[in-house]
Amino acid sequence: MQEKQEKSKKKKIKKFKYWMQTSLVVVFGFVVAFFLVLMIRLAFLSGEDKYEKSALAQQSYVSSVIPYKRGSILDRNGNVLAASDLIYHLILDPKVLLSKEENVAPTIEALVQVYGFNETELRSILVEKAESSYVVLRRQMSYADKELMTKYEEEWAKKKEQDKELKGEIKGVWFEEEYKRSYPYRSVASHIIGFTVSGDVGTYGIEQQYNDELTGINGRTYGYYDASLNIQKTVKEAIDGNQIVSTIDVNVQRVIQRQVEEFLDTVGAENVGVIMLDANNGEILGMQSNYSYDLNAPRDLSTVYSEEELELMTEEQKVNAMYDIWRNFCISDAYEPGSTFKPITVAAALEEMITDMNAEYTCDGREQFGEEIVIKCSNSRGHGKLSLAQTLMFSCNDAMMQIAAAEGRDLFYSYQKHFLMGTKTGIDLPGETAGELIALNTLNQTELATSSFGQSFTVNMMQMASAFASLINGGTYYEPHVVMAIKNSAGATVEKMKPVVVTKTVSADTSAFIKEAMYLTVKEGTATKAQMDGYLLGGKTGTAQKYPREAGKNLVSFIGFVESEDRTVVIYVVVDEAHDPEKMSKSATASTLASAILEETLPYLKMYPEGEIKYRVEMIQEEDLEITEEDNPEYLPENNEDTTEIIPE
Repeated sequence: MQEKQEKSKKKKIKKFKYWMQTSLVVVFGFVVAFFLVLMIRLAFLSGEDKYEKSALAQQSYVSSVIPYKRGSILDRNGNVLAASDLIYHLILDPKVLLSKEENVAPTIEALVQVYGFNETELRSILVEKAESSYVVLRRQMSYADKELMTKYEEEWAKKKEQDKELKGEIKGVWFEEEYKRSYPYRSVASHIIGFTVSGDVGTYGIEQQYNDELTGINGRTYGYYDASLNIQKTVKEAIDGNQIVSTIDVNVQRVIQRQVEEFLDTVGAENVGVIMLDANNGEILGMQSNYSYDLNAPRDLSTVYSEEELELMTEEQKVNAMYDIWRNFCISDAYEPGSTFKPITVAAALEEMITDMNAEYTCDGREQFGEEIVIKCSNSRGHGKLSLAQTLMFSCNDAMMQIAAAEGRDLFYSYQKHFLMGTKTGIDLPGETAGELIALNTLNQTELATSSFGQSFTVNMMQMASAFASLINGGTYYEPHVVMAIKNSAGATVEKMKPVVVTKTVSADTSAFIKEAMYLTVKEGTATKAQMDGYLLGGKTGTAQKYPREAGKNLVSFIGFVESEDRTVVIYVVVDEAHDPEKMSKSATASTLASAILEETLPYLKMYPEGEIKYRVEMIQEEDLEITEEDNPEYLPENNEDTTEIIPE
């Protein structure tokens, strides 16, 4: 039995033949080889994708800046004086483009077709800057230029849908945004507005003074390219700068600028300055300093100098010339004001009851100080007996010296300071000078005498305009300013500038007297050349001898005002060393220019002429004067000038 079972087992066990072993090895080899190839392929694909993403992440997971828009500057009526326009720079990213060879040809073709680039030059860039992610191909392109590429890409996408054999995408090309400052009115109000330099930084004018308000905060785009070279973005939006609403009326400013530049072209002068302001709040309506410059090209000297002049200038001279044309004479230069200061001398005496409105003074044409110094009046043979109003009307230096002597140096000096002479006005523009007063301890007899009629100390134009405004507005000194409001980028008001009262200079009675005296001065005194049909104009002329006195060079000026029911406009014109010798010493040079400016600008301010002017005070007739033309051939009221002569005996 047992033997049968053993035989049966032996029969069931089959021999594993050689050919079977070979077949098994072959099959196993194929399986192993298949899995090995599959693993290698997966590893390759995984590595390629990982490398591509890693490479793209390293080169393109960067943040690009979204530039803020610098705030606009507007005139008081909403006209844009300074704006920021969006421009584009065409950027090529060679790394992204070269990451897929099939994208190179269509991208280069797009750049050639749309913008006319040279294909050879583009391929050279790809070779030379293969590792770069930022190559600027073209700068300062318009939105219309940018849209050309957008349309081309859309057309390329349609072609690919229709033709499946077309390969590749337009990749590695993008547009960087930037804002460029522009000035629509070019040179208008250039000394008030200022301009920007590299980095969007304001220089001069409102651009500099309000740079922090105009400046916004850049945004950023954070992103990376996915495997399909599509960028995945996270955006932090930019915050635009605030808008500045200025007090300037662009129409008024254009007239002032044209009149000044015509004067410089025809008569010529070393400097000409004009300020127009609202006496009831300190708002500057217009301001002009010499020739304007193009704010869109502030370094272009060709608007002021001829080609021949520029060719002869060194680089240093050109740089200095730029600083000269950028400088605002109205606030940055100090000079002796001359007779336009006389109303302040009189006002101080009235306030301190040293004189009164009915006082009389006798002018014999000169005042002598000691044995050495004689200071002559504008009328060297004397005006004779004058009322207080007449001392201003005929600009009598002799009377002013008598009044200042009665005031004494302490009081006189205190009123100079009271009217902010020797102190910056605080106008919201950079570069204001303070001027310089004679120190109290050196304000001796002769210095006090010459200071009484506006010589021996210096001021800037804004100081005189603001002080005079307070004299004729009832006595309120307003801080002058060129900005009336700040708005955000959406137009909502952030801050509205209220008039800032600095001090009370004089009483209402003194103010009323000065106004009447100023009306007389234009009607029959030294400022008759400023008269305008249909307008009641008051004002004061000035002629100051410049140092050195013996050189015979003068600065002439006129400061005046026109009043309506709701506005009082002050105009101040200074002509420094007129090139025409006959006009250099005549204050009529300034008063005539002031009249021409007012005649054109007042209607823009809704101040219209009326019929026959009725002056508010009784006119002083020539026969009322003690010394007349017959007695004194030098005395001609219509030609009377504010000249002064200081003569050592």
